Amino acid sequence: MISDKSTNGDIKHLLHRGVAEVIVEEELTYLLHSGRKLRLKEGFDPSFPDIHLGHMVTLKKLRQFQEMGHQVVLIVGDWTAQIGDPSGASVTRPMLSAEQVKANAKTYMEQFFKIVDKDRTEVRWQSEWFGKFDLGDVFKLTSKFTIAQLLARDDFSKRYNSGNPITMTEFLYPLLQAYDSVAIESDVEFGGTDQKFNLLIGRELQATVGQHPQQILTVPLLVGTDGSQKMSKSLGNYIGIAEPPEQIYGKLMSIPDSLIMDYFTLVTDVTDDELEHIKESLEQDRTNPMELKKRLAREVVKQLYDNRSASEAEGHFARVVQNKEIPDDIEEFKITDTLLKKIRISQMEEAGGIGSLKEVGKPKVERAWIVSIPLLLSELGLAKSNSDAKRLIAQQSVRIDGKTIYKEEPRGLIKIGSIIKVGKRRFAKIINSDIIEK
Repeated sequence: MISDKSTNGDIKHLLHRGVAEVIVEEELTYLLHSGRKLRLKEGFDPSFPDIHLGHMVTLKKLRQFQEMGHQVVLIVGDWTAQIGDPSGASVTRPMLSAEQVKANAKTYMEQFFKIVDKDRTEVRWQSEWFGKFDLGDVFKLTSKFTIAQLLARDDFSKRYNSGNPITMTEFLYPLLQAYDSVAIESDVEFGGTDQKFNLLIGRELQATVGQHPQQILTVPLLVGTDGSQKMSKSLGNYIGIAEPPEQIYGKLMSIPDSLIMDYFTLVTDVTDDELEHIKESLEQDRTNPMELKKRLAREVVKQLYDNRSASEAEGHFARVVQNKEIPDDIEEFKITDTLLKKIRISQMEEAGGIGSLKEVGKPKVERAWIVSIPLLLSELGLAKSNSDAKRLIAQQSVRIDGKTIYKEEPRGLIKIGSIIKVGKRRFAKIINSDIIEK
């Protein structure tokens, strides 16, 4: 039991600020007043290890419940992650080894506990119960639901009606997630609005086995930095919570003005009165949106790091982005023989006049190379892949020594000391190496 120190105002704020829907609000309100310590279910798929601000919306809500004395139960989906999607249709469900699952889970939890209180979190692994499942248990589970119920899920329905295949494994995933709720005796399950169907399946399964059905709390999907689609690593419109403070700050400064209110509401702790003031300022054009974004960026970096990091990130943004200076802590990369074999198109030598270059067999003054810029960016880790590098170039987001690289001519000159700029915030410098010229 926990003491009931919460007021109606506290509970109203808890169930409405940054919340899309509560099922069933009256029941959850009663439970919050009951003084009982509630078990709050949060599960994650360890296919990928990183958390972004889109996940932070749910995690902040979990932390708010914890501060009222309730218990988070974090479920690591290690069992389903090792199954993956045998059809190969889903890139978001790759089949993972047990070692990969553990590595991803470790990284995920390090980030998870930047927001959620570790001391009030119980970590459970799916394999605790599914590792004991046999074929009979699978039949018992599937007998609780009909195909018609599963086809009520929007994406299943659309694929079925369009004639696209749905594997039996895909039908099983919502049932397995639902059984997680039974295994831990969940009182409340959290998720984005896109998870509503799966959360309801958990509620139904609990009722069929004699447990009190869990309450459901869904949160809005945070729109990414592109201003149009939900935040996603695959779309490249994300802000990772483990990114360096200056990157988080800079990305937040890049969001469209139309997202300022959503971000303040969903990922900061500013008071409701302050939110109303910010809203009025925007509607009446009383404040420059850039100043509000600076406040937003400071608030988020401060939550994930500290006040000093927020101040330093703000200073970095002013120097590098606003004043277009090169940062002091620029990332450095050595040119190696192995790298050159992958990216070099030709070798050049400075031969007299400024900027005058001619191709030679062996440089006498300064080594320089004409290289494939997409390959250079991907090999140095400045882009996730060759195709990602080409996308950045097409957006005119890549500059080398102050010159923009264009998609029509994705080649460029690099030399020792060259400065590469990717986007507004990522810089890198080419430095000398132990290359032996032949």
